[in-house]
Amino acid sequence: MSNIPYVEQYSCKYQSQVLDLILQIQQAEYNVSITESDQPDLSAIEEYYQTGNGNFWVALYEDKVVGTISLLDIGKKEAALRKMFVNKEYRGAKYKTASMLLNTALNWGKERGVKAIYLGTTPQFLAAHRFYEKNGFISIVPEDLPEKFPVLQVDKKFYKYVL
Repeated sequence: MSNIPYVEQYSCKYQSQVLDLILQIQQAEYNVSITESDQPDLSAIEEYYQTGNGNFWVALYEDKVVGTISLLDIGKKEAALRKMFVNKEYRGAKYKTASMLLNTALNWGKERGVKAIYLGTTPQFLAAHRFYEKNGFISIVPEDLPEKFPVLQVDKKFYKYVL
């Protein structure tokens, strides 16, 4: 067993851990009033994300889900980066979990000919804003989002990454 996190493609055996991780970060850590029922995609990850140029990955540490990321195929060789969450203990330079997850998603997109990846995030995720900007995402206005980009009610800040 490795003493650093590693990334693998999502399978249903991680369903409850994924849900627990995401809800804990959204609700307890960032006080975002969002529930499981507000996110039906989390109950149908394979059908929702793992189609076309999309996919969903988990970061694992000793068989425990410590991070997630996904790409949602929105057509026209474009994707939406969704569900990027990392357990607080696995953030930062020590484990580089977020970087491993992001690089996995970007490489997946490149291999499939995706031209651009978009994302939306909430204003209070300031560390996430810095992370995305450091990794080549540029801030855009909502009007520059593709027509099929799924804007969530909590998302107020948007980014684009050109592959």
